[in-house]
Amino acid sequence: MTPAYRKSTHSDPDHECVEVASNRPHTIAIRDSKRPTGPTLHVTPAAWSAFLTTLHAPTGHIPVIA
Repeated sequence: MTPAYRKSTHSDPDHECVEVASNRPHTIAIRDSKRPTGPTLHVTPAAWSAFLTTLHAPTGHIPVIA
């Protein structure tokens, strides 16, 4: 199944643009919209959810994982 990417609503249309595809089973695919044929990052839905939860945390700090 080909990933169906959508641009993040927080992306800057002129600079930093991230696209996310969540239509594949058990995988969230992430890529740079300026390099659609470049490398992609694949994570589990649980990892993506944890990442988004951390970004939206009221502290605004991203924990360092060793």
